[in-house]
Amino acid sequence: MTNDHDRLTELYNKYVSKEITGEQRLEFLTYVRNSAYTEFIEELISGSYEHPEVLNSLSTDARERIFQTIVGKHKIKTPKLVRLWPRIAVAVALVTVISGALLFYYPRINQQHSNQLVYTNDVAPGISGATLTLSNGKKIRLSDAQNGEVAKEAGVMITKSESGEVVYEGKGDSDEPGKLNTLSTANGETYKLRLPDGSYVWLNSASSLTYSSRLVENGKRTVKLQGEGYFEIAKDKSHPFVVATDKQNVEVLGTHFNINSYPNETMVSTTLIEGSVSVIAGNLRQVIKPGEQAVNNGNSIKVNEVNTENVIDWKNGDFNLDELDFRVAMRKIARWYNVDVIYEASVPENIKSGGWISRKRSLSAVLRLIESSGQLHFKVEGRKVYVAK
Repeated sequence: MTNDHDRLTELYNKYVSKEITGEQRLEFLTYVRNSAYTEFIEELISGSYEHPEVLNSLSTDARERIFQTIVGKHKIKTPKLVRLWPRIAVAVALVTVISGALLFYYPRINQQHSNQLVYTNDVAPGISGATLTLSNGKKIRLSDAQNGEVAKEAGVMITKSESGEVVYEGKGDSDEPGKLNTLSTANGETYKLRLPDGSYVWLNSASSLTYSSRLVENGKRTVKLQGEGYFEIAKDKSHPFVVATDKQNVEVLGTHFNINSYPNETMVSTTLIEGSVSVIAGNLRQVIKPGEQAVNNGNSIKVNEVNTENVIDWKNGDFNLDELDFRVAMRKIARWYNVDVIYEASVPENIKSGGWISRKRSLSAVLRLIESSGQLHFKVEGRKVYVAK
């Protein structure tokens, strides 16, 4: 545990000197909550930094007593009681959720949980990468392509910029019809695209966008999305922008919005950040305003007010999982780290999540923070993550 001790010492010194960042503070709190480090933390607090043998386990009373000593001396916010599902007379003690924490909880107390993540290997976070498929079937791995021109289709030059995005730029007044292109990301990849009209699209993991190389067809700018994408659409009153998915179309003139249409999600969610959009599914049509989300379940379109930061977290490099269904949260994690998640039958369905963590962290770091709530346990074997109570 020497490496952990060194890291803990570094975090402790930053905490005492008030130079600790929000994320580092929560990493420090994760160590504080882990009984395996209580003796070492007491050594740090007493000022004698040696590398004592760390106790493998402590009784609940001893752990709580030591923890209260630590939080009392250093003014760390103490756990508060949170009641979930009021009709169930069960409360779970949780550390106060502060910036950067990641806590998962359900309405039962698991006294036997060990808080020890078991893994035979770690998994690195995803990367910026995608595959561009041209109309002739040629596939270009953009992470391997050199900056500069990568292809030319129907008088449109396709380049890879120095910042790593794909850029479409019309050259001349060619009357040649556009060619269908598809930009696709695998699990563990995201990518940014600039279309010929100056619109930008961010593709999340396991997603694809199909479009004409000239973009405008039959008087409209039309693209087809599978998976999840964030759109910043350039204004063009003469050519509405249409995002087509399997279950609906979204039509705009110029705006910022996010669409989640993964096949393994039960609903298609369209969230508006700026401007105005129309969500169209058969005979159903809903116009939404900034801060609203249209949820299409195939039979109806329901509009809700949402925290947009929770929706576009992936674009901003985070997992923002506040009040999110645990299995939905784990699907987000699984797509980014390209892993399969397997649940034991004993894991309840009604688990909710809270907090955020950077998507730049390794899988083990994310899972350790989840485990810090004391309610779930993970085992990682290769690309499989096993979840247990």
